[in-house]
Amino acid sequence: MKRIVSLMMISFLVTSLWIPSAFAAEEKNSTELVNNVRSAVLIERDTGKVLFEKNSQEELPPASMTKIMTMLLIMEAIDQGKLSWNEKIRASEYAASMGGSQIFLEPGEEMTTKEMLKGIAIGSGNDASVAMAERIGGSEEAFVDMMNKKAKELGLKHTFFKNTTGLPVSGHYSSAHDMAIMAKELLKYEDITKFTGMYEAYLRENTDKKFWLVNTNKLVRFYPGVDGLKTGFTGEAKYCLTATAQKDGMRVIAVVFGAPTSKDRNAQVTKMLNYAFNQYQTHPMYKRNQVISKTHVSKGKEKTVDAVTSEPLSLLTKKGEKTKDVKQKVILEKGLDAPIHKGDKIGTIKLIKDGKVVLESPLVAKTDVKEASWWTLYKRAFGMFTKSGK
Repeated sequence: MKRIVSLMMISFLVTSLWIPSAFAAEEKNSTELVNNVRSAVLIERDTGKVLFEKNSQEELPPASMTKIMTMLLIMEAIDQGKLSWNEKIRASEYAASMGGSQIFLEPGEEMTTKEMLKGIAIGSGNDASVAMAERIGGSEEAFVDMMNKKAKELGLKHTFFKNTTGLPVSGHYSSAHDMAIMAKELLKYEDITKFTGMYEAYLRENTDKKFWLVNTNKLVRFYPGVDGLKTGFTGEAKYCLTATAQKDGMRVIAVVFGAPTSKDRNAQVTKMLNYAFNQYQTHPMYKRNQVISKTHVSKGKEKTVDAVTSEPLSLLTKKGEKTKDVKQKVILEKGLDAPIHKGDKIGTIKLIKDGKVVLESPLVAKTDVKEASWWTLYKRAFGMFTKSGK
């Protein structure tokens, strides 16, 4: 495909940027910022820049943090219209048989997608995870293949899934870095924090089987701005947490693997969150799904499709730095043929300072573009012919 390139100046006054070849915080080394964990990483969500890391590429069991990828595929299916919030999901015998954390689904019991997601996000329900996997993938095995395919799409080199739940099994692993990237992708879907940010909720409210859920992520209640994402614990993995918090327009993600206690886990994540909010600030540029440009589609029912941002875009700076202009470069695919599906990548947006790219993000199709009928194509061709003959 050919590409169209446009270059323009952004007139936003933003704080001067430095180029983060390794964006790890220079002032804080691993022994100063966190301790008593196997691995950790701290990133800013919009840019994905690493503010701190410790053994972030080490492959370790993620326990129930696995469900971040499970929730990502659920939110993706909803966004693509393949699943609705109010659809009734039926629990199979297999899903209901899951051990560990569960919401005690009975074989044949039905809950809506929204209720199932509550059970996963708040209660870490293994049974709910498998029920949703079977609905989306047809089987847990097929859904796991989807999880690993998505991990590959995200460029995750230290992740491989064997199940949807994080229950212990050989060869099921991830890393702090990869878990942060999964969380970054999940947070594109802003509705997810309505679930992960709940401290408590009820299922089966209007029945005699009313079930109380309490979030295992206690920071949701005790750290202002924390609204997710997922804890994990097994005897092998120890205490793990992928947390996210938002303050003054900046959202960060902190991950720890292998803390000896839940208290240690929360303490180390709290240190990282405090560090991020004390040292850095973001300057929002675009929201997700904001129209940037449009491009032509050949043989489509519509002739063009809007190119929109696939995620929120911001510039990250240290606090108190001087302001400067930044250039924006938009590269659109040319020669796109229908059909185009909502969410398909159709371009790239780059933010450039001093000739160097400081942020690069995909642009995606805002809507589906179906193939045009032969009659539509004929009328277009006839119209072009008659116009050229005038």
